[in-house]
Amino acid sequence: MTTNREKVNSIQETPKGVVLLSGGLDSTTTLAIATAEGYDCYVMSFQYGQRNNLELRFAQNIAKSFEAKQHTIIDIDLRIFGGSALTADIEVPKDYSNTELSEGIPITYVPARNTIFLSYALAWSEVLIADAIFIGVNAIDYSGYPDCRPEYIQTYEKLANLATQTGVEGKTKVRICTPLIEKTKAEIIQIGTSLGVDYSLTLSCYDPDPEGRACGKCDSCHLRRKGFEDAGIPDPTLYR
Repeated sequence: MTTNREKVNSIQETPKGVVLLSGGLDSTTTLAIATAEGYDCYVMSFQYGQRNNLELRFAQNIAKSFEAKQHTIIDIDLRIFGGSALTADIEVPKDYSNTELSEGIPITYVPARNTIFLSYALAWSEVLIADAIFIGVNAIDYSGYPDCRPEYIQTYEKLANLATQTGVEGKTKVRICTPLIEKTKAEIIQIGTSLGVDYSLTLSCYDPDPEGRACGKCDSCHLRRKGFEDAGIPDPTLYR
């Protein structure tokens, strides 16, 4: 029998959310939003064989700055599949025009990456009995990525609640939260700035130097730089 005290504690319990954090601009803004919404944030990052593994150092500092309840780094190796400029010996595209960036699926797409990441986050959320998974996907600036589209996220959420014990038994229904999915890069930066995000702590570049300075020429650098310009906010990025 549930006591009144247990009912009160249940009502007052802070909600838990698993937040996927790469160390980049979008995922950091997503963490800021989840924190502002009152979630206890359990942060998850991945060492997946990416060219830019410096991002994990940035992710660790970001998680600490937001006082995440826990920061877990998962070690997997997607280099065994290749197929992406981020995980294989394929040159990172540089100095593409905005038109070229919007055409087709770019070579920086990592096959099934978000599906893999969300599956790990789902497993952790089930153990935590967390009702939300936050991911900073964006369907505007990265419209060529198939695993950043709203229809993909909606379908994955349905799968998540069919595939877990907590979902089947009705203990909790997990939501895949994508607060940035329909925001421009400028809007994302403005939101993050209003929430106190220090973007100098973030790294978006696909091909930084060993000191963590951005190349200024890859797709991600172009989108980031344009976002700060459009937002009218000084860009704190260190470019080499």
